Amino acid sequence: MPALLRQLSGLGGCTHPIRLDGHRTEYELNPATGEIGAALHRITSNQLAAGHLLVRCNNRRTTRCAACAETYRRDTFHLITAGLRGGKGTPDDVAHHPRVFATFTAPGFGPVHNRPDSGRCRCGTTHPADAPELGTPLNPDTYDYQAAVLWNAHAGALWRRFSIYLRREIAKRAGLSQRAFRRHARVSFAKVAEYQRRGAVHFHAVIRLDGPEGGDTPPPAWATADLLTDAIRAAASAARVTGPTVDGRAHTFAFGRQLDVRTIRTNDFQGQDLTDRAVAAYIAKYATKGAETATGTLDRPIRFLAELAHLHLTDHAERMIRTAWTLGARKELEELRLRAWAHMLGFRGHFSTKTRRYSTTLGALRTARADYRRAQTTQQQRPEETTYVLAHWAFAGTGLTPGERWLAATLEPAPGTEGEPTWKPVATN
Repeated sequence: MPALLRQLSGLGGCTHPIRLDGHRTEYELNPATGEIGAALHRITSNQLAAGHLLVRCNNRRTTRCAACAETYRRDTFHLITAGLRGGKGTPDDVAHHPRVFATFTAPGFGPVHNRPDSGRCRCGTTHPADAPELGTPLNPDTYDYQAAVLWNAHAGALWRRFSIYLRREIAKRAGLSQRAFRRHARVSFAKVAEYQRRGAVHFHAVIRLDGPEGGDTPPPAWATADLLTDAIRAAASAARVTGPTVDGRAHTFAFGRQLDVRTIRTNDFQGQDLTDRAVAAYIAKYATKGAETATGTLDRPIRFLAELAHLHLTDHAERMIRTAWTLGARKELEELRLRAWAHMLGFRGHFSTKTRRYSTTLGALRTARADYRRAQTTQQQRPEETTYVLAHWAFAGTGLTPGERWLAATLEPAPGTEGEPTWKPVATN
């Protein structure tokens, strides 16, 4: 029992771990000759208290595993913060580079219930902030579900087109050609995708103007936050992506009219200024959310449309999924893989992306954390250069058994880990 409790506590609150079958053997290694000697330590999965090696699922969705999602959120916070004020291998001078926080919205596909500044919706009602009808169409029969799904499917391509136009617009304002611009400055950014309540994707982005080598070099004298803001507005209004023609109707996608661009100040500023800490916290919040959080849709793919009959979905979310499924059957749209991404309402992009020179990576943060944990184990008392490790692990299932789940509940829970996962073993032939 103590060994099982130690194994469960090592999951850090993960409620849906991955179960692995296999072994790990540590051999003595002669550093001079490279010869492998006797086995020093061997462990097999059936020797473990749980009968398997339990590994965190590392799922970013808070609806799937709150503990692992919290790790994702904190990693994203540090990634964004490093690009705003330095650290984690990024120079501290980036805090003095021009940087803005921009929000790019989706176009309209029909009137929806909302909470305008006037307080009264088009339906004549003043909705509370938690009203379930917010974001749903006033008239579902006239709402353009087809364009809404196709917008989500092309949102990533539109962002790529915008990033190209942005460099052109900055070069134009600096009086440079596009080729010469690369020798003077570089655009670095980190963005995250968020679902509005109506199910349309929009983007939040930190955009920074650096020298030619990124954050390691200072930007040129002409690089200012005002110039960057002006270029962003021009590029966002010019960016267009040509979509498919469905039943004789051509689709062209562009960002919505609402574009918010604000300069990011340091944390020394007070009042209404947007600080780097506030921006990092805001973006990190959406690292653990998907369409299921905003629109009440699914957090995992479906294999058959009939599955929707057994799920509790909002009418709006179900129509979006059905539209994506129907469009996915068309031969001319097969490259969009709409059926595979129907649960995401057609959007198949990453929840967050960044340029290479913006800051560190999530992989580097995970590696640093793993190295720290490895250094705390007793196995690291022996120098790595004198040992050879041979390991082989195979997937055996996911989740916890009822008994393990009961024992895990006796441990100090991680925030939001009150789910009830079940172990699903892998079927064998």
